[in-house]
Amino acid sequence: MVYSKFCGIVWAFSACLAVGINATRAAAPVRDSQGPRDVGSDWQLFVDDWLIDEMKNARLKLHSPVRREVVFRFDAPWEGNNSAYVTMLKDGEQYRMYYRGFGNTDREYTCVAFSDDGIHWTRPNLGLIECKGSKDNNIFFTAEAKAFHEAHNFSPFIDRNPACRPDQRYKAVTCDVTLLPGETDDRKTLAAYVSADGIHFKPLRKEPIITHGAFDSHNTAFWDVVQKQYVCYVRETKDGKKNVARCTSKDFVNWTKSELLDYGPVPTEHFYTNGIFQYERNPRLYIGLPMRFVHPRECKVIGFVPRETDGFSDAVFMSSHDGQHWHRCFMEAFIRPGLEPHNWGNAHINQTPAWGILQTSPSELSIYWQEDADGIPSLRRGTVRLDGFASINAGYDGGEVVTKPLIFKGNRLVLNVSTSAVAHVLVEIQDVDGKPIPGYTLAECPRIFGDELERPVGWKNGADVGSLAGKPVRLRFVLKDADVFAFRFEEL
Repeated sequence: MVYSKFCGIVWAFSACLAVGINATRAAAPVRDSQGPRDVGSDWQLFVDDWLIDEMKNARLKLHSPVRREVVFRFDAPWEGNNSAYVTMLKDGEQYRMYYRGFGNTDREYTCVAFSDDGIHWTRPNLGLIECKGSKDNNIFFTAEAKAFHEAHNFSPFIDRNPACRPDQRYKAVTCDVTLLPGETDDRKTLAAYVSADGIHFKPLRKEPIITHGAFDSHNTAFWDVVQKQYVCYVRETKDGKKNVARCTSKDFVNWTKSELLDYGPVPTEHFYTNGIFQYERNPRLYIGLPMRFVHPRECKVIGFVPRETDGFSDAVFMSSHDGQHWHRCFMEAFIRPGLEPHNWGNAHINQTPAWGILQTSPSELSIYWQEDADGIPSLRRGTVRLDGFASINAGYDGGEVVTKPLIFKGNRLVLNVSTSAVAHVLVEIQDVDGKPIPGYTLAECPRIFGDELERPVGWKNGADVGSLAGKPVRLRFVLKDADVFAFRFEEL
């Protein structure tokens, strides 16, 4: 009620501005041949063009993480330069970090660390695996072979399948070397492990679960809560470069043949890892944070390397709405090597994002990546605002964005929005043909300004949009020096 009164007071000021904008707006968008986007009541992030039908003097803008503190140093006697393949999970109120200690020709261990806030991490003294004559460590797993076997890239996840057995609540995929029936040479395969507590793991079965792939990187798996199946992203080769393929399974035992990811008409690049997960606030959105590798040969061709190097690496951002077909609207780096000289090299480790992100406050997401901090292998934390990986953005001269037709649930529209002090955002709801709907026109929308994660949108007669729920509509955003990161239709 208070918000409706506020709308009634200030709408007239906005009407004068909106009439001027309306007179110069672009032609109505063309109908979307794929039909309306069903957005339900989940948060819809502007991370690609899946929602967008028309842009005028506006753009999609990538927001790289803000570099925060080093939260962990891999400097225990059983860790070091080849510690890698970090997984971040939250189990109840406890944050967990899984990672490889040692590596390559040394004995490889799988370790775990705990945190209450995602920033301060401790190594629990598990007393399970002996290293250098002592069991006083946080190692919970090692393979029979000392390297390039099950402890090389152990990747656990918490199984969200409602039918999951309690003693298999944690599952993991990891590489193995297997002699398959009818073959004469061992090959790399993918094995499965299960656990009730995420510490004491046992093989799901003796045989591997996936047999076709390279598997020598951070393979990741999870229960897809939307598609109701397990998915696994594995190392594969595309156009002679390291890349990613996807397999699926209904039971975690029988898997489809791997299929290379489709990135659309963009150049093929080396993806050393995949970093793919479902976004919790909208599980129909898949986000990938692969480490992008620049091979030493390519460094020399580019011609900017003043010294010998094993290559360079950074991390990129990509998104999908089915897990197989990916949008690479941003070809630039999401995470750069930065000022630290040690990060320009050791390319198989540095700038490698951990698998999984953590919400560490009501307003921020924490993203973690490996780097050299003062020459010590470490884990760096970075933050983005909630839902804030990217945005639709317009500068001081203003611009606008019109969505594809949408079908929603709920009765109020809220925005994750940020503006300058002299800026604004206006929102209009249109029918499927791009005609403004009376009561929800640009001229009836008060100026939206400020920096809020859930800013309600209202018009002259209030904020209730329930009469439009279930019908195909478009949203038109008019922006000036502003970013809209996401929107949601919610039920009050």
